[in-house]
Amino acid sequence: MRKIISTILRCALLSSLLTGAHASAQTPATAACPATLSHTVQRLQDEVPQNLCQYAGKVILVVNTASYCGYTVQYEGLEKLYAKYKDQGFVVLGFASNDFAQEPGANKEIAEFCNNTYGVKFPMFAKSSVVGPNSNPFYQSLMKAGAQPPKWNFHKILLAPDGKVITSYSSKITPGDKKLIADLEQALTNNK
Repeated sequence: MRKIISTILRCALLSSLLTGAHASAQTPATAACPATLSHTVQRLQDEVPQNLCQYAGKVILVVNTASYCGYTVQYEGLEKLYAKYKDQGFVVLGFASNDFAQEPGANKEIAEFCNNTYGVKFPMFAKSSVVGPNSNPFYQSLMKAGAQPPKWNFHKILLAPDGKVITSYSSKITPGDKKLIADLEQALTNNK
């Protein structure tokens, strides 16, 4: 009986040590998440919560999107940009928004449009506000960090791997713009 109790106690002790080691191993990753990315948002296609900390350490282009806008064709360029640079540590994060009355659909409808029309594979997030006092907490943190607020759909904000704002681009700046690409490539180079 003593052997059984001793074995159970050793197993419990080993289990608690392993659990403690696992918890402390997670702490640095959480601590490494910049405040600008320390937010949970819903994924567009299924509204499953996503922690933006998963993108820490990447160069990020944040874009507010809409399906019924003259700039909607930029989805194609954003997808090409994402496909070209994703293996180098780059990601596009799209935030559907009806702030400018050009995204009336439901999340699932928007997701189907993005996929079927433009083959969007970069991460897209559920429709939310990106301007003013009702903007989502992520966008509020970007504005506090120095980003320019969107004046229209397809406004872009480039973030460094540490979550700091590099610069903002107006809607008329396309994903293929030479300056935007130069800034992106410079941020990727600085991240090596």
